[in-house]
Order: sequence, then structure tokens, then C-alpha cells
Amino acid sequence: MPRFLYFAYGSNLLAERLAARCPSANPLGPATLAGRRLVFEAKSFDGSGKATLVAGADDDVVHGRLYDIDLADRPALDRAEGADQDPPVYRRHDDLEVLGADGLPVTGVSVYLAREATALLPPWDWYRALIVAGGMQAGLPAGHVAALAVTPALADVLPQRKTRRAALEILRAAGFPELARACATDEEIEALSPSLDEVAERAVAEAIAYV
Repeated sequence: MPRFLYFAYGSNLLAERLAARCPSANPLGPATLAGRRLVFEAKSFDGSGKATLVAGADDDVVHGRLYDIDLADRPALDRAEGADQDPPVYRRHDDLEVLGADGLPVTGVSVYLAREATALLPPWDWYRALIVAGGMQAGLPAGHVAALAVTPALADVLPQRKTRRAALEILRAAGFPELARACATDEEIEALSPSLDEVAERAVAEAIAYV
């Protein structure tokens, strides 16, 4: 099956997030793109700000993650990024050149860039958490991940939003329960917290296993 290369810099940094959209996605390692800046100025379907790349100075660098994906999964990725809409949310570009983890150029890479940038659109906190988790998982520089973590974000006005609930589940499944908890409502935190009986049962089980 033919495959294509994809540069992720937003929520698809998290392998589990991308796998839910493109099961064939295989992470190849970190990659960098010079001369661009990451901003949260792509207006999403839900009215929040999503990540996109804009022109920057020569010394600006965007850190991302390189994947290779079966060509059969590309329509699903187009749909997820709104590239199949009229007008599109993101446009797919297939001629990107990035530097791989070994510092060598990689050409013919696909990337999704917002059709237009709209300032003053903060992201939802769960979306920011997906990007932070992905940056940590991909081994991106700590300073870059820290800058993402302090990006101003808002609690989702619709806690029952399907995409929000799916994001929290993905964060937990990927091993980032603390990031999911940081975005959870009080009711969700209470539901996720173990009862005293569960804590006691776990402690007994661990004691037996130790003996």
C-alpha cells in the first residue's frame, strides 16, 4: 500500500489521537520546520482556536512529529482537518520540507494549514492538553512543550461535547490522566476518583503480592 509523510504540530502530535483518525499512522520521530510560528488562530467548527502555522522570522522554528501513513487513510485525515469542506478549514499542502531527527532534509511532506488566521480565538483546554501530551510523548524540546502548556485556554462551554469527551478518554488511554483531570469538571473528577473501598482493596492486593 502506498504511504505518505505527514508533519503533525497540533493535537495529532499525540499518536493515539492520530491513530483514532488514521489507524495506519506510524510515528517516525521529531522533525522541525524553519521560518514558521505556531499560533492558535485557526477557527474551528466549534468556534475555538486551533493550531496553525504562519510565516515567521528566519530563526523561528516549529517542532513537530513526522508520521508515515497509508494513502488509503488520507481522506479520513482530510475530513478530520476540514480540508474537504467548502470553504475548507485547513488546506493540505503536499510539498513541505522539514528536517528529520537526524538533521537531514525530508521532502514531499504533507501538512495542514488554516485557510485563514483569526486572532483572539483561545483554544479549549482539552485541545491544548492533547498537544502538550503529544509534545511530551514525541520527545519535543522541554521549552517548546512548556510554552504550549502556558498558552491561554478556556474550559469548554459544552462539557458534553463529543470531541471533548473523546479527547479526555484519549489522554487517559495514552497515559496522561493528570492532563485529562486538569480539564475535567468537578463532577467528572469525583466520578474518576477511587472510593475508599477501592483504595483499601488495592492496598490489600499490593500487600499480598509483596508478601
